[in-house]
Amino acid sequence: MKVILGADHRGFELKQQLKKYLEENQYEVIEVGSKELIETDDYPDVALKAATEVLKNEGSKGIVICGSGVGVCVTANKVKGIRSGLGMKAEQIQSAREHDDINVLALASDYTDEETAQELVKTFLTTSFDGKESHARRINKISAIEQV
Repeated sequence: MKVILGADHRGFELKQQLKKYLEENQYEVIEVGSKELIETDDYPDVALKAATEVLKNEGSKGIVICGSGVGVCVTANKVKGIRSGLGMKAEQIQSAREHDDINVLALASDYTDEETAQELVKTFLTTSFDGKESHARRINKISAIEQV
């Protein structure tokens, strides 16, 4: 599976740690944004690149990181076809994958240590959408809102 990975300067260190983790676990990583720490970069640019890349690569998933996680999550959700969720606990991400079929995981580098981030990423990448009618119906309603 291809994993699109991007972070601003506040998420850069966590991104580097996760890149290594993903590659060790045989994921193909497509890194967007800066490959070196640039203190003046902006999270909307990285989140937009990541979200766009997820849509270009069918079956891929994205991980975006900034200090609070909120900025990249909000930005990614502005892209039609992206469903991003801010991850804080593995159970939350499992539910978000099963019920909401999120395709981008947003992480808060200021509040998430490496071990927790790895657990969140593993859950995100290994949990499938459950396909229940009620969940599919709600996702279809979200897609309809994107048409407004």
